[in-house]
Amino acid sequence: MRTRVFPSGFWFGASTAAYQVEGAWKEDGKGLSIWDEAAHRNPTPIMDSSTGDVAANSYHLYKEDVQITADLGLDFYIFSISWPRILPNGFTDQINKKGVKYYHSIMDNLLLHNIEPMVTMYHWDLPTELQRIGGWTNPIIVDLFVDYAKLLFETYGEKVKYWITINGPKEICVGGYGTAAKAPMMNMSGIAEYLCTKNLLLAHAKTYHVYQDLYRKEYNGFIGIAISFVWYEPASETEDDHQAAIDARMFDWGQYAHPIFAKGGNFPREVKTNIATKSADQGYSQSRLPELTSSEVALIQGSADFLGVNSYTTKLAYRDASFDGSYMVPSYMDDMGAVLIKNISWPQSATSSIQEVPEGFFDLLMELKTIYENPTIFITENGWSTAGGLVDNDRIQYLRRYIIALHDALEEGADIRGYSVRSLYDGFEWLYGYT
Repeated sequence: MRTRVFPSGFWFGASTAAYQVEGAWKEDGKGLSIWDEAAHRNPTPIMDSSTGDVAANSYHLYKEDVQITADLGLDFYIFSISWPRILPNGFTDQINKKGVKYYHSIMDNLLLHNIEPMVTMYHWDLPTELQRIGGWTNPIIVDLFVDYAKLLFETYGEKVKYWITINGPKEICVGGYGTAAKAPMMNMSGIAEYLCTKNLLLAHAKTYHVYQDLYRKEYNGFIGIAISFVWYEPASETEDDHQAAIDARMFDWGQYAHPIFAKGGNFPREVKTNIATKSADQGYSQSRLPELTSSEVALIQGSADFLGVNSYTTKLAYRDASFDGSYMVPSYMDDMGAVLIKNISWPQSATSSIQEVPEGFFDLLMELKTIYENPTIFITENGWSTAGGLVDNDRIQYLRRYIIALHDALEEGADIRGYSVRSLYDGFEWLYGYT
């Protein structure tokens, strides 16, 4: 095996998310989030009936966490700020000074060890008060998010040069509003996730432009968004399967990345056409996908300095008569019109959704290079789950092969600046709890 050398200035890091690791769920003035609410439901939706009340206790052990990061020799650390820890009710009329101080302490400790903080503004833990008024389906969320972002810029701008506005648009919108896979578990597929998508894109874009107009000259930082990318391959050589794979990509991640990174902006043609056609056939007076006006398209297009890529696996997509009637109508999956399956020959992790397919990771990075004209990329999440504890040779193999695929993409000219493994340490894994 040949020796591979990464370019000077390439960063290696690790990532976490506030609800998964902080604990201290109602200490020091923190408000409740939709994940606090979900984990305390009776009956619980969490597989092992656990909560994130304590999690990895990072709120109290953050100095040890930073020391671990330093001992690993990492260049950067991705962590998220809990919106309700800063603004307990989601609005700027109440600012929690102890929450503000906590994140200052993390940043100061990271910088003391020459570790770059890459800070996510929103990683799924919406204040419950904002969900009571519709959360991400209510257009008012756009300006509320911008208000929150401005507070973060003004408070931490001197210490943070890399900001991620939002992590995981699909998980937020499809998981949280279209289905019950994530909080707030609204389960209104075919409608709610698309309302969420438009508002989320506008919140991101307006935040970018606020930074550009008011803060960039002073702080000289960078604004990005982290999107989850699964690579979809056609299950066969048929034209139907080829188109199914394209549609799967455009629904899965194109509807979030295209408006920002594609040359013409707007939602992908496949997404607009599929939803409009099905909406008309189903008797709706207009498409269930909210239209982006020309001014909104212009606002969103180009509103990122980098693309955060969360990527773990590859799947197969097919389309034939056998899947007709398989999905609820209306629904996100029916709109996509593809069946997504695994290849049983690919190595399987302890998580059913993750298989080891490094060639798919390479193909994804090459596709992003092509369709988005070689954007600056950070790999913000990549990792492997194992049931073996410290006996994790399968994880070592996965990480080695995916990092090799990343290096191959670099050699092909992809503008990738850093790689972050998920996760720095064990945490609360959403509906899976600690299983």
